[in-house]
Amino acid sequence: MESINIKDIARICGVGISTVSRAINNHPDINPETKSMILQVIKENNYIPNNSARNLKRTDSKAIAVLIKGISNPFFGKMIRIFEEEIQKKKYSFILQRVEEREDEVEVALELIKEKKPRGIVFLGGYFSHSREKLEQLTVPYVLSTVGMTEYLDESPAFSCVSVDDFAESRKLVNYLCGLGHRKILILAASPDDESIGRLRLEGYKKALEDNGIAWSPELVKHSEGCGESYTMDNGYQMMNRVLEKELDFTAVYAISDSIAIGACKAIFEHGKRIPEDYSVAGYDGLDIVHYYNPAITTIRQPVEEIAEATIRILFDVIRNQAEHRKKVFKGQLVIGESTREYVSST
Repeated sequence: MESINIKDIARICGVGISTVSRAINNHPDINPETKSMILQVIKENNYIPNNSARNLKRTDSKAIAVLIKGISNPFFGKMIRIFEEEIQKKKYSFILQRVEEREDEVEVALELIKEKKPRGIVFLGGYFSHSREKLEQLTVPYVLSTVGMTEYLDESPAFSCVSVDDFAESRKLVNYLCGLGHRKILILAASPDDESIGRLRLEGYKKALEDNGIAWSPELVKHSEGCGESYTMDNGYQMMNRVLEKELDFTAVYAISDSIAIGACKAIFEHGKRIPEDYSVAGYDGLDIVHYYNPAITTIRQPVEEIAEATIRILFDVIRNQAEHRKKVFKGQLVIGESTREYVSST
């Protein structure tokens, strides 16, 4: 029988991981009925807490934890490697913790702080619209890296963030497509409840259309539906297939990630269409693969190395009390490939 873990207990009970931890450790800050329910589920499933992990609570480990949401997104691969290298250069250990798509990253971080006591945390990817009260529960320095911030943008929060301006870069890319003469631009967007980079890139798309005197059409906004992770090739393929089956009228496709764009290209080819002759296609991220894809895909390149290095530098500056929390925004680069061309009307 497959062993059960603390995440399974939390899911069965319908509570957060930190609540399960409080029940296990006999913490006073928990409702007695909730505690009783959790302990009963633990007993029924023969769950045995990880003693080695719990013992780590008694020590102050010299470690940095990276919590990643969207681990299948290839954009994060290079960043994780740089994080690991930079952290190890500073003689710290590296902890990589996956966060599921619908899982609360702050709850995961709170549990991790209790179990392994890292000196700092990097939140990589995902949504981040938590209340200020919830964020104040985090007792170690942390940096948000490539997390789209839809709140606190004009404030000075008690944390640091490093990213590109997803709204501005998305607007730049769609303005480029409009400049090629495209007026019917389909966007392959994230799920409707994405309040992070998905929302920012969608808003940038809408603003670019407005810049060019084009009214945005709801039917040309296609959201991810019922998928585990939005930013994948498979999701792009599935979304594009649904669009092509409906025979919508559009001349260009803007996918909010390169992975989605590659999946969309496959669907377009399978439907007997050509790129860019029938549809121009553009992505976002600047993955290495888009330059070797045929045709090479037009994209916004994010400066991955600079973002990753700045993230770790800022985190250690804060840990060592050498700097205040700060926000670092990098510019992206429009990289024009062979997947887009000037729109030529067939009439």
